[in-house]
Amino acid sequence: MKSTQKKTLLVVASILLVAWALVTVIPMYWMLVGSVQDSAMSASFRPQMIPEQLSLSPYERFFAKTDAWRWLYNSLLIAVILTVTNVFFASLAGYAFAKLKFPGSQAVFWTLLGTMMIPAQVTLIPLYILMVNVFDLGDTYTAIILPAAVSVGNIFLMKQFMSTLPTSLIHAARIDACSEFGIFWKVILPMAKPGIAVLAIFTFVASWNEFFWPFLITNSNEMRTVQVGLASFVFAESTDFGAMMAGATIGALPMIILFFSLQRYFLQGITIGAVKG
Repeated sequence: MKSTQKKTLLVVASILLVAWALVTVIPMYWMLVGSVQDSAMSASFRPQMIPEQLSLSPYERFFAKTDAWRWLYNSLLIAVILTVTNVFFASLAGYAFAKLKFPGSQAVFWTLLGTMMIPAQVTLIPLYILMVNVFDLGDTYTAIILPAAVSVGNIFLMKQFMSTLPTSLIHAARIDACSEFGIFWKVILPMAKPGIAVLAIFTFVASWNEFFWPFLITNSNEMRTVQVGLASFVFAESTDFGAMMAGATIGALPMIILFFSLQRYFLQGITIGAVKG
């Protein structure tokens, strides 16, 4: 009897998961289909889920009518720089909090964690005033990158991961007269490659998909990222929905490829922060 109930529950759970997966995939499928058919059909109230005619003209219009290459370059440049800075600074801070004992370390760490409870929307106006009025950095790469050069969440992630690394190797390196930065660079980083890989992937995805701060701090079309550019993709006469969906597909494609090629690292990232320090 119990075996039958378990099988029934398994079947029901499988059906629910498949149904939820379909609901999740349908918007992405419609985005892809809408990018290979004319704009009128893409914007219709009853969309044609299986298009009769396929065309790449929406992609041609997207690149012809916008600064798409510039937007993609901006997104890639910002995402790469933010990934590098977060990996370096978060790993360095994580090592300090996990393995170094200095006065006030716990107080500083818990204060940093406390800042994660402050909604980002609360800090947007002061941050904007600081970047534009105080430092005069409006509409620049520096204004987009500097506030996100390292995040508290990434520091916490690396601290938790580095707490699991053996301390005996650090003591051995100190006996060999290795400097603290040398220990970090030659001993800690090679052992922390799984955590660094997860951190880099998550940071790159978040930076590529970031919308509100680049939208707020940039004014010129040349400084827009692909996400901000798509939001401004409206013509005077009408909106070209086919070209817009083509741009959305191009913007989402790197993330889709990244996820499926590095899926095991995404799954590993779910458990890293749960390791007891």
